[in-house]
Amino acid sequence: MRVQHAVSTAVIALATALAAPAWAQADAANDTDANQTQDIIVTAQFRETRLQDTPIAITAVNAALLDQRGQTSIADVAAQSPNVTLRPQPQNGGAGLIAFIRGVGQTDFNYALDPGVGVYIDDVYIPTLSSSLLDLMDLDRVEILRGPQGTLAGKNSIGGAIKLFSAKPDGSGSGSFQATYGSYNRLDFRGTADFKVTDNLFVRVSGVAKSRDGYVDLLDYGVTHPTSNVPASNARGANGVVGTQGGQSYVAGRIALRWEPTDNLEINLAGDYTSDHSEPAPTVVIAAGLPGPTSTNPNAFNPSIPNPATNANGGAWLTGKNGQPVPVGCAFVPAGRYSCDTLAASVYGGDRRFVSYANFLDGMTPTSQAPYKPYAALQNQNFVGWGIHGNVTLKLSDSLNLVWISSYRQYQSNFGQDQDATPVPVAQLDNQLNHHAWSQEIRLNGKIGDFADYTIGGFYFDQEGKYTARVDLNYAGIDFVHGPDTTPSTSKAIFANGVIRPIEGWSISGGLRYTKDEKTYTYFRSNPDGTVPFVNVPPALPYPIPICQFFQGAPTAGPTGIGNTPNCLLSGLYNISDTFKGDRWDWRISTDFRFSPELLVYGSVATGFKGGGVNPRPFFGPSAGSCTAAGYVAPAPCNQLGSFNPETLTTYELGFKSDLFDRRVRLNGAVFLNKYNDIILTLSACPSSPCLKPTNVGKADVKGFELETTIRPLDGLTIDGSLSYINFQYKNVGTSGISINATTPYTPEWTYSFGVQYDHEIAPGTISARFDGSFQSDIFTESSNSEWSRVKGNFLGNGRLTFTTKDKDWRLSLEVQNIFNKFYYLTVSDVSASLGVVTGVPATPRTWALTVKRSF
Repeated sequence: MRVQHAVSTAVIALATALAAPAWAQADAANDTDANQTQDIIVTAQFRETRLQDTPIAITAVNAALLDQRGQTSIADVAAQSPNVTLRPQPQNGGAGLIAFIRGVGQTDFNYALDPGVGVYIDDVYIPTLSSSLLDLMDLDRVEILRGPQGTLAGKNSIGGAIKLFSAKPDGSGSGSFQATYGSYNRLDFRGTADFKVTDNLFVRVSGVAKSRDGYVDLLDYGVTHPTSNVPASNARGANGVVGTQGGQSYVAGRIALRWEPTDNLEINLAGDYTSDHSEPAPTVVIAAGLPGPTSTNPNAFNPSIPNPATNANGGAWLTGKNGQPVPVGCAFVPAGRYSCDTLAASVYGGDRRFVSYANFLDGMTPTSQAPYKPYAALQNQNFVGWGIHGNVTLKLSDSLNLVWISSYRQYQSNFGQDQDATPVPVAQLDNQLNHHAWSQEIRLNGKIGDFADYTIGGFYFDQEGKYTARVDLNYAGIDFVHGPDTTPSTSKAIFANGVIRPIEGWSISGGLRYTKDEKTYTYFRSNPDGTVPFVNVPPALPYPIPICQFFQGAPTAGPTGIGNTPNCLLSGLYNISDTFKGDRWDWRISTDFRFSPELLVYGSVATGFKGGGVNPRPFFGPSAGSCTAAGYVAPAPCNQLGSFNPETLTTYELGFKSDLFDRRVRLNGAVFLNKYNDIILTLSACPSSPCLKPTNVGKADVKGFELETTIRPLDGLTIDGSLSYINFQYKNVGTSGISINATTPYTPEWTYSFGVQYDHEIAPGTISARFDGSFQSDIFTESSNSEWSRVKGNFLGNGRLTFTTKDKDWRLSLEVQNIFNKFYYLTVSDVSASLGVVTGVPATPRTWALTVKRSF
C-alpha cells in the first residue's frame, strides 16, 4: 500500500509540474519531423480523435510498430500494455484466449459465462473467448482501452476493451508479400493487395498461412520405459516418440470492399474465413500424487505418495503388465523437483521439460457401472469460422452523419484433452463448440459547432451456442455425454455519449447506456450409448433420491461402485433449463483540461458490468442426494445447479497525457481505484467433487497506476516503455472459501516493458536493430490462489534485425524470440484435489525466424 501511495503521489505531482512547461510551444497539430512522436488517431469515443486528446487510458499500436516488433497474434500485444494479461487457452480451452485487464477478465470458454474484456474487430463485438485468439492480419491499428467501457463498448467490457481495426481499401494499387522460415520448421506466408475496380470502388485482399512443428514431444511411456509396469499404448512400433504437441496449421483470408457512390455515402463490406487445424496445446505434468482432500484423505495433495488410480471397487484405471493397477505418481513427471522419472538419456536425448506422456486413451476394463470402454479422445485443436460485416456511413449534413454496423459470424471448434497428461486414464474429454451471432448497431453522430459533439444509438445482439462433449472422468466414476447444451441469448441496448467544451482547452464528457439481457441454458446429460439416466422420486423422502442403488440401500461401494446404474449421479440433468434475465444502466462522466499544447489532464468516473448466468457444469444434478450420504466430507447437498448475479465495477481515474521536449518525449499516465462488486469466479472447491461452479465471491478494492512513454532522444533512436502496478484487495469473500488475501487470476502486481530501436541509414537502405523486453510478476491461474497454481514472474527478451532497401520495396528481417531461453509456463492447471496432478503449458523455448518481404 505504501508503494502504491508513493508512486500515485509521484504521478500526480509529475502531472502538476508539467502544467507550466518551458519547452517548445509548437502546435501539436503541426507536421512532425522524424524525431518527434507521431500522432495516432483513435475512435474510442465514436469519433476520430488524437490519442493525446482522448481522456481514456489507451494503448494504441499502429501497423508499423506491430511490424517492427514482429507481433502477429493478439496475445503478443499484451507484453507492452500495462495491466493487461492475454494468454492462449490451455488444452482444456481449445483455440481461445484468456484476457484480463486491471484484474478483471474470464478464463472459461463456456457460453454460459461472459468475457470480462470485450474484443472487437472493426467495431463488431466478438462475444466468446473461443473466437478471440486472433491473428493480426492486415491491421491499421490496435486499441487497448483499460477500465470499464460500459457506455462506449457495452456489456462485458467491464475490465476494458481490445479493438482491432483493419486497413481499409484505398485503391492505391499497393500490396505486399512476405515469407518466413524459422525454428521447428516454422513456415509463414502473408500477403495483401489493394486495387481499384472503378473510381469509387476499391478492393483489398489479404491472407495468411502458418505452420510449425510441435515443441513438446509425446512419448509412449511403455516403450520408453520397457522395464516399468506400464504397457505400451500405441501400435506404431518401437519408436518411443509418437507425436508432438504445440504444432500449428493455420490459414485465414479476408476480402474488403469500399464503395463511395456519392460524396456523402461510404459503404464498407468485408468477409473473412479462418481454418485452424493445429495440435493440442502442449501439456506437461509438474507434480502427481495422492489427491486431497477427499473423504478418505482429508490432507492436502501429496506428490510424494502415488494415487492408487482405482475405482470404487478397487479395479484399475490402467492394468499393468503384472495385472496390478498402475498408480499415478512422480514416475510420470518428466522433469523438475517432483520427478522420479527413470527415462534414460540413451532412449530420449531431448529436453525432458518438454516431454508429455499423455496418450488420450482410456483402455480401462469395462464394468457394469462403467461399460463404455475403451475410449480414445481426439488429439486435435480445430477451429473453422467465418464472418461478414458491413459499415455504412451516410453524411446527412456538415454536422450530422448516420452509421450502421451489421455483422454475422459463426464457427465450430473441436478439441481433445488428456487432462492428466499421463498414460493412466484419469480424465479424457472431446469437446465441440458451435456458435453463431448476429449483431446490428446504429449511431447518429453530430456536433454543435465547436461547442459539442454527441452520439446516440442502439445495439441488438442475438447469439446461440451449443456445447457438446464426451466427458470421461474415471476419478469421479462418471463417463457421459455433455450436451448438446444450448445457450441462446439476446442483448439490447440504447446509448448516448457526448462532449461539451465550455471554454478553450476544457472538455466535459458523459455517457449513458441501458442494456437488457436474456440468456437460457438447457442441460442435456446422457450416457455415451445415448441412453439417459432418469430419476424416480419417492414423494415422501426429504430429498430426491436418484436411481443409484447405493442410495436405495444396496451394499455397493458408494454411488459409483459396481452395482449402480452408470452415471446415476447425473440423474435429472436432461432437458432442463434455467434462464437469466437482467437489465442495467451504465454511465460515465469525465472532464479534461489542456493546460498547454504539451499537457492534458483528465479525471473520470465510469461503470461497467459482466452478465450473470447459471452454472454450466453441474456434475451432480438435483437428484444427487446428500453429499454426506454419498461419502463426501461436507454435510451439504451434492446438487451443483445454481445461478449467479452480474458482477459490477465502478472506476475512479485520474490521468495525464503529455508531449515534451519538442515532442521528443511522450509520457502518459493514470491512477485508478476500482470498486469491484459481486465478483464472479469459478470455484473448484465444493462439497462434491469434481466441481467447477461460477460463484459471486464478494467484493474488492483494486488500486493501481500505469505509465507509458515513447522517447526519441537521437536521430534514428526510438525508445518505448510501460510500467504498471496493481493492488487487489478483497473486502468480502462471503462463504466462498477464498482467502481475503487472494487476488483474481492472471493479475500480476507489477509489469514493465521497454523497446529500443535504432535505425541507421546506409547507401543501399536502412539497417534497424530492435530489442524488446518485458517483465511480469507472479500470477495465479486459479481463484483459490493455491501455491500449485502460481506462475512465477519472468523477464523475456526478443530481438530483431532488419534491412530495408532505400526504395522500401524489399525488407529482410532476422528475429529471435525468447533470446535468453527462459523456461516458463503460460498457464498452470491445479487439479490436485480431484485428479491428483498439476499440469502446465510450457512456453516455446528460444526460437529464430528469417522473413523476406516484398512491397509494391
